[in-house]
Amino acid sequence: MLRWQDITQFEFLGNPVMNWGLAVVTFLVTLTVLPIIKGFIAARRRSWTPDDRLQFHSAIELTTLLVARTSRAFLFAVALYLASRHLTFPPRLERVITIVIVCVFWLQVGLWAMAAVRFGIERRRARSAGLDAVLAGSMDVILFCAGLIIWAMVLLLALDNLGIQIKPLLAGLGIGGIAIALSVQTLLGDLLASMSITLDKPFSVGDSLTIGDFQGTVEHIGVRSTKLRSLSGEQIIIANADIVKARVRNFGRMGDRRAVFPFGVSYDTPTDVLAAIPGEVRKIIEAQRDTRFDRCHFLTYGDTALQFELVYFVTKPDFGVYADTQQAINLALLDRLREMKVQLAAPTRALVYVELPVGGAKSG
Repeated sequence: MLRWQDITQFEFLGNPVMNWGLAVVTFLVTLTVLPIIKGFIAARRRSWTPDDRLQFHSAIELTTLLVARTSRAFLFAVALYLASRHLTFPPRLERVITIVIVCVFWLQVGLWAMAAVRFGIERRRARSAGLDAVLAGSMDVILFCAGLIIWAMVLLLALDNLGIQIKPLLAGLGIGGIAIALSVQTLLGDLLASMSITLDKPFSVGDSLTIGDFQGTVEHIGVRSTKLRSLSGEQIIIANADIVKARVRNFGRMGDRRAVFPFGVSYDTPTDVLAAIPGEVRKIIEAQRDTRFDRCHFLTYGDTALQFELVYFVTKPDFGVYADTQQAINLALLDRLREMKVQLAAPTRALVYVELPVGGAKSG
């Protein structure tokens, strides 16, 4: 009859049955407890409202986010690692287990790092009440650049943990990187230009731009190009490298819109009436909403009229507001000048009549 002491002396793959039992229990407990903890934290996080998230400290919210983003493969690797501490394997099997654990661990570290970068961007945008349009437009570029750096570091650290010499690899990557950079220099130029746009922030999503001969509203700032929606409706795609080299007029950040409005009156207008016109024009401008009067002067003697120049500001940059304001000013100015018996000068055309002799000129 087998006794307990005899059973515990049995070995499998060079390990006693007792050690295998401890390893199996450790594996099962770990693979049961950790997912329960993860599920509980993830459920609590999903129940938070946006206001609740802003009240928590960033470290607490980031910790819960990383726990919620932990993969099942990582939990399996943790359980496998803890269970393997009770056992001794042959060198080849030990090497396979080590490779699996190291690869899964550093893959999870990369996922955590990317989640942390996204968290930082979203946290900043949330605290700015969602008004950080510059950050929203450059998010793809930031994530792309951060992803390149994070996954390159993850790969190098994983190889180093596996005992692979990374110094020769870095030297080879340096030489290969030069060759690749020469072959894709246009793409790299656009990438560096997108980084320049992200850091310098000359415009953001929603801004109205004029770039060379093109005009439109920014819809998306990508890694390679920026997309505009033109006034006529079509989408305009411009390479970021071309934008950096061009002169960009950003109407979206215009605080005031300056308007210069010339008009002319007839030469038979009395002098005292001419002197009263600027004051009357000022009253008209100040009666409009969202305007600020600058000046109105009788500046020059035109060919057919006495020329006045009116300058005022519309305090809202929207072109529709400017057009409505200009129309109201035009109508009010026309009515006021008629009340003052002032005639606006109409453009005239000089017609020259040339009378030719009948039959043409005689030859001498």
